[in-house]
Amino acid sequence: MSKIAMNTPLVEMDGDEMTRILWEMIKDELLTPYIDLKTEYYDLGLKKRNETDDTITRQAAERTKELGVAVKCATITPNAARVKEYDLKEMWKSPNGTIRSILDGTVFRTPILVKGIEPCVRNWEKPITLARHAYGDVYKNVEIKVPGKGKGYLVFEDENGNETKELIQDFKGAGILQGIHNTDASITSFANSCFKYALDTKMDLWFSTKDTISKKYDHNFKDIFADLYEKEYKDQFEKAGITYFYTLIDDAVARIMKSKGGMIWACKNYDGDVMSDMVSSAFGSLAMMTSVLVSPLGVYEYEAAHGTVQRHYYKHLAGEETSTNSVATIFAWTGALKKRGELDKLPELTEFAKKLEKATLSTIEGGRMTKDLALITSLEDVKVLNSGDFIKAVRSTLETL
Repeated sequence: MSKIAMNTPLVEMDGDEMTRILWEMIKDELLTPYIDLKTEYYDLGLKKRNETDDTITRQAAERTKELGVAVKCATITPNAARVKEYDLKEMWKSPNGTIRSILDGTVFRTPILVKGIEPCVRNWEKPITLARHAYGDVYKNVEIKVPGKGKGYLVFEDENGNETKELIQDFKGAGILQGIHNTDASITSFANSCFKYALDTKMDLWFSTKDTISKKYDHNFKDIFADLYEKEYKDQFEKAGITYFYTLIDDAVARIMKSKGGMIWACKNYDGDVMSDMVSSAFGSLAMMTSVLVSPLGVYEYEAAHGTVQRHYYKHLAGEETSTNSVATIFAWTGALKKRGELDKLPELTEFAKKLEKATLSTIEGGRMTKDLALITSLEDVKVLNSGDFIKAVRSTLETL
């Protein structure tokens, strides 16, 4: 039986630890037997990033801009312990952060729904997609530990040397200061990505901040979204039968909890970070959540929403059996293959990716799953599979479809 052909390669970004092991298993068992897989490979494992002074991450991101679609394995963002463990030259930045900055992208995270894994919120019937702004705010903050009495100011100096100065606090004793920023250009890109993704997926778009308290910072986000919607997207949304809705972040949380789901919820950087974990956990597991970075120019980078599963990797190195959930990583591959097939007009590639997703979910619904899902499923008489056997079980199901 001939393999499915590809015209344009994917950018393939390999990663670290247990997800790197799963990455190879998925390719060997679920992809290369059926597809003449074309990728441009970049090793974003921590050792290679250290060896190349992290230039490989930037190269992978730049190539993604050219090819349009990438698939990425989970990677380590090093802390002090990792610097020592891997004997790093320095504490390299998050690869995801670097890629997001270069692609100017917005992260969309969506739970993978499967029968037998019911949401903790009983009324949620459809997935809730989190759109997270991936620039600025607390992630690019500047902090000062205030030692004692004194005045803290927020100061802006324009290109001509003129200063705008606001008193933050007249300190009567020790304290702390934090400065955060964002740019109109980045917020506009975020808004464009959200509106376009809503149109692509035919889903309502919600956006929330706290503009009643943050009357300049958060209000700027609100105004940019509103202006862009009125000028460029309102007619398209109405024709598509979808809506754009703004509310305060606390109101959004209350509404989301009582909703049936089925919307895109756009949040500022930190809000999106927290709420995506809340939504994924409430739907079942972070290992059951897709993540795609979308740029306003229509570039897509797919990855799992979770980390490198360090604890399982150490067990694997010790020769112990692991039962690691590979669903989100499988769906990273299927998402990239579907988009590649869509852009290159290769319906057989898109259909194969959909078929592989169906096989993955059918395997779980048939009672074969990894340990993390077995602990929370409502199905009875389930069979717990180890990491490799679950992937092989998916292949077995795939062969029957």
